[in-house]
Amino acid sequence: MTLTEQIISILIAAAVTMATRFIPFLIFDQSKELSPYLEELGKFLPAAIMGVLVIYCYRNISFSEPSKALLEIVAGLVTLFIHLWKRNMPLSILVGTGFYMILINFIGS
Repeated sequence: MTLTEQIISILIAAAVTMATRFIPFLIFDQSKELSPYLEELGKFLPAAIMGVLVIYCYRNISFSEPSKALLEIVAGLVTLFIHLWKRNMPLSILVGTGFYMILINFIGS
């Protein structure tokens, strides 16, 4: 892929990503109330997405390597603790990821 093709691909991906962010604001009038279905979906969906992400992250834990599995579980518990303590999702993700990378690079090797 040439540099021009790469730049075009990045621009298309950025445009599609931004469109998915802006289209709901164009479709739904801010002055009107949302339907009860969308209200319930808005309450349920964030937790469901987080659940799917947790399952995705832990789907390949190999208990044949208990030390690595333990590191992954401990990093997840640290992430959970930070989130329950501070209620700040970006902080939880940053600290959890950083903690996992430290564990893997210094203890897991």
